[in-house]
Amino acid sequence: MSDPVSVGVIARIRPIWRDALALLFALGDRRTPLPAKAAALIAIIYAVSPLDLLPDLTPFLGLGDDLVIVPTILALAARSLPAPVLYDARARSAGMQRRLPWLLPALGAALVLGVVLLVWGVVRSLGG
Repeated sequence: MSDPVSVGVIARIRPIWRDALALLFALGDRRTPLPAKAAALIAIIYAVSPLDLLPDLTPFLGLGDDLVIVPTILALAARSLPAPVLYDARARSAGMQRRLPWLLPALGAALVLGVVLLVWGVVRSLGG
């Protein structure tokens, strides 16, 4: 049995991830406007930058800002795409999600595991 709150949260996040992935597919399309490409670049730089609103080493919250801010920037940029480009990119995104439904959860799990190992290593090295 699923928790109604978590189901509601997932239902709200799913379109954001869909549009974020669609924008990444649209980047290679010459019809994609420069502001959308710039927003995607900003989101990617924010994701890999060590400077965040909440440092990644902050337990639980550190990765939370990346998991919310980056897809939101990408989704907003995707909405600025011309309709034919967005339609084509969403179709490619849906195709990938059907072929690889485990991809996003696996990436999330790998990210969490990486942070846990990093924090464990830092704590262990500081402890002596």
